Amino acid sequence: MSVHPRALADALHRTIVGQDAAVEALVLALLANGHVLLEGPPGLAKTLACRALAAALDGDFKRIQFTPDLLPSDIVGTRIFDQHESRFTTVLGPIFANVVLADEINRAPAKVQSALLEAMQERQVTIGPQTHPLPDPFVVMATMNPLDAEGTYALPAAQLDRFLAKVDVSYPSRAEEFEILERFAMNETLPVHAVATLDDVRRWREEAHAIHIDEKLKHYIVELVAVTRERESHYIDYGASPRATLAIANLARAKALLAERDFALPDDVRAVAPLALRHRIGFNFRVTTENVGPAAILDRLIAAVPTP
Repeated sequence: MSVHPRALADALHRTIVGQDAAVEALVLALLANGHVLLEGPPGLAKTLACRALAAALDGDFKRIQFTPDLLPSDIVGTRIFDQHESRFTTVLGPIFANVVLADEINRAPAKVQSALLEAMQERQVTIGPQTHPLPDPFVVMATMNPLDAEGTYALPAAQLDRFLAKVDVSYPSRAEEFEILERFAMNETLPVHAVATLDDVRRWREEAHAIHIDEKLKHYIVELVAVTRERESHYIDYGASPRATLAIANLARAKALLAERDFALPDDVRAVAPLALRHRIGFNFRVTTENVGPAAILDRLIAAVPTP
């Protein structure tokens, strides 16, 4: 009996209280064969959500704790000289896994973060003269602290663009926090294991890719991205790249699959557009000085485009 991706989301909800947006984004990114970035203050179960998704899949999982003294070779691997064999051998790093958790990714400087660029885009790693393919599927789930937190570095725009989706993780409601207290105060949080296999993930990706997107909906997606380059210039230095167009389409397909439909709706596109756009738009200093939130600007941009 085949497993539906909704079972994966349900498994995460049995471990994570609330955080519906983060849980759905993790599952959507997996279906769309992309990477996801979770930003929020410490203690909001960002790392736990990533670990829970990895546990629910029957695959290899590696966690990399980003620190200021981390080196690129600590991520991708290195070549060492074997004196017995009188030759260099390659030691593969923790990036060689199906699910890689890059914890507190903005605690390390740009040189280390850039070690992920080739892996995230090309799904391969070059160590010395050799290029090594990464496992399939390969998903990077990164957590980061807010940029005004002490000891953090801004992620390069090129790396942000490699993330399919970005989720701003917020504090739980009072009811959710009470449930957290009831459920976990006296018991250890144990993720649900082996809900789906890697073959299931590969099948889901094919099914998501086959989801139909109408011609009018494609034009709507293009217009959503184009408007970020033309409006709100007072607050925006640069708009989203064409990679955002593909990201919205892939996320909309994944959302339709999650809803057990074989076609995408305008509601799917509107729902996933902030996930694909918020980290690809270059907001300038006026957002802070005039106390205008990026989320509000993004909402205005999306609302300005007529729905097909």
